[in-house]
Amino acid sequence: MKYLIVTVLILFLSTIAQAKHSIHLDEDKKSYKTQLMWPGISIPWGMVQLPDGRMLATERSGTLFLLAENKPAIEIQGLPNIHVNNQGGLLDIVLHPDFVKNNLIFFTYASPAGKGRGSNTALMQATLDTKNNSLTEQKVLYKGEENTNKGAHYGSRIVIDDGYIYFSIGDRKDRDLNPQDLSRDGGKIYRLNLDGSIPSDNPFIENDVAKKAIFSYGHRNPQGLIILGDTGQIWSHEHGPKGGDEVNLIEAGKNYGWPVISYGINYNNTKFTDLTKKSGMQQPKLYWDPSIAPSGMAFISSDKYPQWQDKILLGSMKFNYLILLEVLNNEVVKQTKLLTNVGGRVRNVIQGSDGYIYLGIDGKGILRLLP
Repeated sequence: MKYLIVTVLILFLSTIAQAKHSIHLDEDKKSYKTQLMWPGISIPWGMVQLPDGRMLATERSGTLFLLAENKPAIEIQGLPNIHVNNQGGLLDIVLHPDFVKNNLIFFTYASPAGKGRGSNTALMQATLDTKNNSLTEQKVLYKGEENTNKGAHYGSRIVIDDGYIYFSIGDRKDRDLNPQDLSRDGGKIYRLNLDGSIPSDNPFIENDVAKKAIFSYGHRNPQGLIILGDTGQIWSHEHGPKGGDEVNLIEAGKNYGWPVISYGINYNNTKFTDLTKKSGMQQPKLYWDPSIAPSGMAFISSDKYPQWQDKILLGSMKFNYLILLEVLNNEVVKQTKLLTNVGGRVRNVIQGSDGYIYLGIDGKGILRLLP
């Protein structure tokens, strides 16, 4: 009898452990208004607001726009050679922490440089010349090797914190080769110093085989990356297969399991693994099944939205809404659906330098979410 009780207890605790990663999705049925700021950007992949209120936005098809309210969009010249390839093109963009002094920006894109046909994700630093509306002093800080013509899973979000720049490269649709192999790019989150050098305390710096820029591995296609307030924690979300989109707390040197463990299945409904857990591999803080196709991620600190302060906002490309996550003690404890009528695939979510939340909506453009 006591063995039966122990078995039942183990199954009960296992159910609880499983359930905490799959949280009920509440719905906020309030009506929130948006203001269309800049129409005509088909796929607004990356967005960042300059200190003067203007916006830099990347169009995935290869155009960088400088946007000002009630003025025509300006196309920035001097971009590198970009391989526009399905999900690949001109991707994310951020400002250097000292942008006011140096006018430096960082952006990711599908680069055909290097060996092999096709492309892989590259991270570039450049100077933004706002007088001539061009990029100068371009410098590639990192370029993923193993080019491929596969047009999927480029990543690629960027975040800067404490003198480091973190960025993601998806598994490039080669799940059985790239994510678990430290000698190959793809399926990783990387960390560099802002000048492009490798930090001396990167987790694989002493590994003779590994790419020294790798910070974490075992990822599928991370398209959300933030610093959680003043905690210094790095949080990410990534596309799973059919089911199994994930939110992860990213830590140095950790393996996030793809494709050895997953809560998803193949798109044709067959299994590629029977495992959802394995020793040495991190569990997601949250997973979605069915998948929501998450993209964009922002930590909300603005007092314009007091009800959302200290929470995470992200977009769903599949269901055309926003999700608000509440984190407590390193766990996602609540998720809430917002703006079910946003009107398109939510490609990106940012909090601007002016404190407003901006949404990049495929086929629609850039919207301001009104308090």
